Amino acid sequence: MDSSNNIEEPLQKKKHGFKNSLTTFFADLYNIHLFILRFFKEAFVPPFELREVVRQCYQVGVRSLTLISVTGFIVGFIFTKQARPSLASFGANSWLPSLVSIAIMRALAPLVTALIASGKVGSSIGAELGSMRVTEQIDAMEVSGTKPFKYLVCTRVLATTLTLPILATYTAFIGLLGGYLNVSLVEGISYTAFVQDFFQPLVFLDFTASLIKSIVFGFTIGIVGCYQGYYSTKGTEGVGKAANGAVVTAMFLVFIEEVIIVQITNNFR
Repeated sequence: MDSSNNIEEPLQKKKHGFKNSLTTFFADLYNIHLFILRFFKEAFVPPFELREVVRQCYQVGVRSLTLISVTGFIVGFIFTKQARPSLASFGANSWLPSLVSIAIMRALAPLVTALIASGKVGSSIGAELGSMRVTEQIDAMEVSGTKPFKYLVCTRVLATTLTLPILATYTAFIGLLGGYLNVSLVEGISYTAFVQDFFQPLVFLDFTASLIKSIVFGFTIGIVGCYQGYYSTKGTEGVGKAANGAVVTAMFLVFIEEVIIVQITNNFR
């Protein structure tokens, strides 16, 4: 009897643990749904915090610009270097600028920008709002009659949504520069010829899809970072969890959204 009870107890604990985690998962989905609805309810209703939105846009751009510049250049340079042997085996070196443009504009520029912003901006937003929640600054704002959600959440989500397309475009051109440098060192092609070959295979749908991706990614990073920080708990430990949760969740959702958007845009090609 004792041995059977010892076996059943861990099984029961596992069942309860699974039920609790499943309940927590659906509860989080419901809370995030309410959080997003609250954002759309308050973000476009006056008074508008335009000055804070501009300040947050500047913060988002500054936090990511250096790392995005280095990463975008390396992506363009390395991708060109890795793709050349495959094309050379078919005698198609002239297709290299076109291949680089398709890869960077359709996928790499918005995706790389979103991943870097998730790490730099998402974690920063989660930690910042988490520390404000832990130190009761948000509660003080609510008591004083201000609207912390509009000032803290709406401004940051709008900033990431507006800034990420600009950063993604910047990443694309930095990647173009890295690709040109690699091609120029090996084949001596002129910058004018490289740019012409770079933009030749691109169509309007490529730019539109890249823009839509960047907007969706920016909104996701802002919402996830703000949600993790705005509802963080357990003191300083909660601040660390909010920053970490913002990065991991945002990156996971970015990959899912990438797959969905690619599937949708391919139906229009």
